[in-house]
Amino acid sequence: MNWTLEVVMVPVTDLDRAKEFYADRVGFAVDLDDEVAPGVRIIQLTPPGSRCSIALQSGLPTPPGGKEMTPGALHGLQLCVTDIEAAHRGLTERGVPVSPVRHVGEHGWTEGKGGTWNSFLSFEDPDGNGWMVQEAPTELSER
Repeated sequence: MNWTLEVVMVPVTDLDRAKEFYADRVGFAVDLDDEVAPGVRIIQLTPPGSRCSIALQSGLPTPPGGKEMTPGALHGLQLCVTDIEAAHRGLTERGVPVSPVRHVGEHGWTEGKGGTWNSFLSFEDPDGNGWMVQEAPTELSER
């Protein structure tokens, strides 16, 4: 049996602001924006080429034994691209505040592109949820 990661909940304070950020500025496709039950709205968005989506929601009760997610507390989500400089340029052109391209060097993070699998940039959504973008040598389907 496969266990596939298909949706990650991203905690946000304002669904419409977050939808605009992820769809219009970062470039994710909107798969769903619907009131799935009275008072429960879910927006699902998918990065281009990804098999995993993010979900933004309001009104969904916390599952039994679960914990409330605090907007801005989610960090470490990572996207992969085959051209880190093009990704940086595209995000910047769409108004996303983004870090410089950097790599892990002898003394920690160093500005500039690194070798294979060692070029990154980062950005945050309007609530402060943090994302890393890593350059991969090929598309996922080719690895």
